[in-house]
Amino acid sequence: MHDIVIVGGGLVGSSLAIALDGCGFRVALVEAALPKVSEQPSYDERNLALARASINALTALGVWAHTKGQAAPIERIHISRRGEFGAVNLVADELGLPAFGAVLPARELGNALLHRLDACQSLERIAPAQLTAIESTADTIELSVREGERERRLSTRLLVGADGTGSFVRGHFGIGVQRTDYVQSAFVTTLTTEKPLDGRAFERFTDSGPVAMLPCGRHQAGLVLTVPTEDSDRVAALDDTAFIALVHERFGYRLGRLSRPGKRKPYPLARVLADRLTAERMVLVGNAAQTVHPLGAQGFNLGLRDALSLSELLIAARQENSDPGNADLLQRYVERRTPDREATTSFSDDLVRLMGNKSAPLRVLRSLGFVALERLTPLKRRVALRGMGFRGDVSQRALSR
Repeated sequence: MHDIVIVGGGLVGSSLAIALDGCGFRVALVEAALPKVSEQPSYDERNLALARASINALTALGVWAHTKGQAAPIERIHISRRGEFGAVNLVADELGLPAFGAVLPARELGNALLHRLDACQSLERIAPAQLTAIESTADTIELSVREGERERRLSTRLLVGADGTGSFVRGHFGIGVQRTDYVQSAFVTTLTTEKPLDGRAFERFTDSGPVAMLPCGRHQAGLVLTVPTEDSDRVAALDDTAFIALVHERFGYRLGRLSRPGKRKPYPLARVLADRLTAERMVLVGNAAQTVHPLGAQGFNLGLRDALSLSELLIAARQENSDPGNADLLQRYVERRTPDREATTSFSDDLVRLMGNKSAPLRVLRSLGFVALERLTPLKRRVALRGMGFRGDVSQRALSR
């Protein structure tokens, strides 16, 4: 009998398991892949822009020490739109901040999480394993898990669905989703730059979609190039020279000549929001709860805040000797996460639509908005702090330095 079973050993599920280690509850983590460094399928070659609050939390959880100094700080952010006047320059030092966050390859964060999971004393890790069935009773949830040729039964007082956008857990409980197809695909890769990035990140909006350039080293950038889905096959077929030419056409030459693009493939972009975050003795976190457009780099940061909030509520419940799956606790989770979730997902969606609109009057208004924001330092600082994850009911671990 377990108190909590987390289904999904990706970035968010692993973070939650680590946050609960040693709290007194019997916790199991059901992972699809073998728990070995670099073998988790979700630990791909994306470069994650980690908000300052996320770095604070990962430090408090003992994860950040395992990244081995491979993260590159984000100290400046340049935001512009092709063909329009005005730009916004966010400079951490000028706003009294050490850095807005840092860029780390998803694989390296995944490896750091796995190293930290290895040190967990009270966590049962079940892998490779697949959840095949769920049955609810009044006091528990019964799970059928396949480990190779073996079927195993688990009982838990709380089931956590951290199993991604296509969540099996969410589907079993009949929770629908609101899906917005952006009719865009993102190409994610790395590039070598002629000019040093020196901690600079760029968000460049164009009529064909946004382009993001993230600092991964002095002359290495992480690229997110968004194209209309109907154009994704053509872009995927481009050789390195033609692909670089396309990036220059969309991004310009702010970093000099670009070269040596890495492997790349298109990721279709859509917003997927669960209609509910909970059911009886079940809660959703991370991409199972919401999957957002990569614009603004809020996906993992938002999911980590889910994990932090849930862990704090569960730890408090353990101290009070309460049932981790009781309805009141789950309702408190919903109330705590709803403002941040709604604000972040709406901001991401609104930004995609606002910056993608090609109407002439809106072009002028956007440019004037850029000019105004550039001149209003207090507003810039407020925008920066929100982007750094300091919004709403912030976890104590995220506030740690």
